[in-house]
Amino acid sequence: MNSIDKQIKIVSAGQEAPATISLIGEEPLSIRVQGMPYAVVMRTPGDEKAHVAGFCLGEGIVDHPGDITNIAFCDGEDTNVVTVTLTADRRSRIAEHLDRRTYISQTSCGICGKTIVEDLVQSLSPVADEPPMDGKHALECLLRLSDHQPLRAKTRAAHGAAIYNRDFALLSAAEDVGRHNALDKAVGRLFLDDRLNRAKMLTLSSRISYELVQKAARARIPIVLAISRPTALAVQLAEALNMTLASLGKDDSLMIYCTPQRLIWPD
Repeated sequence: MNSIDKQIKIVSAGQEAPATISLIGEEPLSIRVQGMPYAVVMRTPGDEKAHVAGFCLGEGIVDHPGDITNIAFCDGEDTNVVTVTLTADRRSRIAEHLDRRTYISQTSCGICGKTIVEDLVQSLSPVADEPPMDGKHALECLLRLSDHQPLRAKTRAAHGAAIYNRDFALLSAAEDVGRHNALDKAVGRLFLDDRLNRAKMLTLSSRISYELVQKAARARIPIVLAISRPTALAVQLAEALNMTLASLGKDDSLMIYCTPQRLIWPD
């Protein structure tokens, strides 16, 4: 379940009072590819198949929905283990990747930011230039992100991701205890529905890390807006991939860090 109710005590000014609050759920999700363990992530239960699809896209395991022949729970009653079966052609194309010999871990020792960016840029192509979008409407979408976060309203502990098309219509939104997971779920839904090509803007509740830029780049989403600021490495990677990064500033302003021409401010 994505949340549980918990009896607690609230102490204020030395006085105790009982209360019931909702706590966000967190459980491991084991992701298997071709029956072999690939990764274990901590996540909020729900949308497991979309989550795994988005994760596989971000990892470079798949490029298109047709690369997947099946996504299924290993046990019908156990939603904590999901296995992905690929086409024979896709398996042969990513055999080395599945061995994880070239896998870049965000916690790997001896890997500097420059190395990460250089390696990722080699495996990712820059996003294409497109007609600009209305910056005012983009900011409004970011300010309304909480409208799509019922789990956050209930638990005060969920990250959110929302994806929009060029006309600022909401395509997909997801929540999770992990910011990476929320994005994987939102992307995965569109990926499985073969609608990811409509995605033009992403809003996030968290800071923008380089991993989130990487995932957005794999999904070909050119504009990423967030409540919190990006890391320096995230901006460096976004610049190399021709992406637009922005975050919420004081008095509901928008701080744009790179490729600002994608957002315009008509009179």
